[in-house]
Amino acid sequence: MNPHHINPAQWSSVLGYARQSCARIFRDGGSPHDALAAFGLRSRAQTSVDWVHAVEDIAIMLCGPAH
Repeated sequence: MNPHHINPAQWSSVLGYARQSCARIFRDGGSPHDALAAFGLRSRAQTSVDWVHAVEDIAIMLCGPAH
């Protein structure tokens, strides 16, 4: 996924950071839900969330406006 409203250079950078963060959580025995919680996000649904969706959700959150 590459959102059209995000600068491609920013998306590539943020996607790499999200992957790195998720890899660290995975190595420590965490789940995709743990990765989302580390960034203050909730899972998309009550069903199982995989790592691909966790990485994308984290990257989208990081590209969003600061609050």
